[in-house]
Amino acid sequence: MTTAHLRRGDRRISPVFLGIAAVTAVTGWATWTGFAEQPGVAVFLFVTGAWIVSLCLHEYAHARTALHGGDISVGAKGYLTLNPLKYTHALLSIVLPVLFVIMGGIGLPGGAVFIERGRIRGRWRHSLISAAGPLTNVLFAVVCTAPFWLDALDGVPRDFRLALAFLALLQVTAAILNFLPVPGLDGYGVIEPWLSYNVRRQVEPLAPFGLLIVFALLWIPAVNGVFFDVIDAILRSLGIGEIDTYCGFELYRFWQTDELCTVSP
Repeated sequence: MTTAHLRRGDRRISPVFLGIAAVTAVTGWATWTGFAEQPGVAVFLFVTGAWIVSLCLHEYAHARTALHGGDISVGAKGYLTLNPLKYTHALLSIVLPVLFVIMGGIGLPGGAVFIERGRIRGRWRHSLISAAGPLTNVLFAVVCTAPFWLDALDGVPRDFRLALAFLALLQVTAAILNFLPVPGLDGYGVIEPWLSYNVRRQVEPLAPFGLLIVFALLWIPAVNGVFFDVIDAILRSLGIGEIDTYCGFELYRFWQTDELCTVSP
C-alpha cells in the first residue's frame, strides 16, 4: 500500500481545519436555535465555514486519490492534513472563492494541489484523480439538499433552511463549473488523458486562463441566463425553490436587507 510510506504527521488533521470546522458547527447550531442576536451574522459564518470545509475536502479528494494512484509525494506536501495553508495557491483556492461567494453567490472552483502526474500510471487513474474533487461537491450538494428532496423540513428553522439552500447552490455551481471540459478545470483533467498528444500540446497554453475565460463568458447576459437556468432546474428537481436560494443569499449578506425575505416564505 502506498500509504505505508507516509509519516504519521502527513495524515494528521490540521488544527486550522479543525478550527474552521468548529466555527461551522457552532454557528450552524446558533442558526438552528436562533441563539445569535443577529441571525445574518451566524448564517454568514456558517455558510462561509461550510464552504471552506468543502473546498478543503475537494482538494483532499484529489490528493487522496492521487496517493492511491501512485503519487506518494502528496503526504510530504501536507495535502492530506486538510490544511488550506498547505495548498499551492491558498489565495486562489480559499480567499478568492470566498470573495466570489460574497459578491455574487457563485461557487468558484479552486485549483490548489500539485499532483506529480509522472508517478501515476494508467489513464483511468488520471481521470479519477481529476474527477474526485468535483464529485466531493456533488456529495456536499446531496447532503445539503437531502432535507428538501426527502420532504423532511418539518421542524427545520427558517434561517437554517435558507442557509442550506444557499449552500446547496454554491455546491451545485462549483460542481458544474469544475466539470466543464475547459483547460485548467477538473473537467478537462478528466478527458485529457484520452486526448492525442498534439491536441494536448495545442490546448496546454490555455490552461492558466481557462477559469478567466469561463467567467468572462458568464458576464455575457445570454450565457449567464442559461447557466443559472440550469442551476435553478437542478435545484428545483431537488426540492429547492428559487425563493429559498435568493433569500438564503440575502440572509447571508447580512449587511443588506430585502423586504421580500423579511417575511417567512
